[in-house]
Amino acid sequence: MTERDDLPLHDYDHLPVGSLISRIRSLDAAGLQTLLTYEQSHANRVQVVSAMQNRLSGLQEGAQPSGGDPAAVGADAPASAAGGSKASEATSGPPVNPPSHGDPTNPAQPRSTG
Repeated sequence: MTERDDLPLHDYDHLPVGSLISRIRSLDAAGLQTLLTYEQSHANRVQVVSAMQNRLSGLQEGAQPSGGDPAAVGADAPASAAGGSKASEATSGPPVNPPSHGDPTNPAQPRSTG
C-alpha cells in the first residue's frame, strides 16, 4: 500500500481538487499510477479518480507530462504564502461613491421641488 510520504505530490492530501487536477499533468505514468492507487484506497473521490484515469489513458496513448514543478507554489496557494496581495494605488479601482438615496449631502441625489 502506498503511504503519503511516498507520493509524488508531497502535499497531496491538502490540495484543492482543481489544483490537484492541474498538477497531475506534470506527472509521468508511474507517478500518476501511484497517486491513483493512493486515491482509490483513501478518499476515492469520483472526480479525482476520473481525471487521473483520463490522464493516465492519455499518457499511455503518447501524451507527454507538461513542464513545471508539481511541488511549486501556484495560484491555489493562500495570498499570505505567496507574499501577500499585489494591490497598490496604481492597480486599485476607481473610488466608489455611496448610493445617492438616503444621503442629503450627496450631490448626485435628485432633489424634489415640492
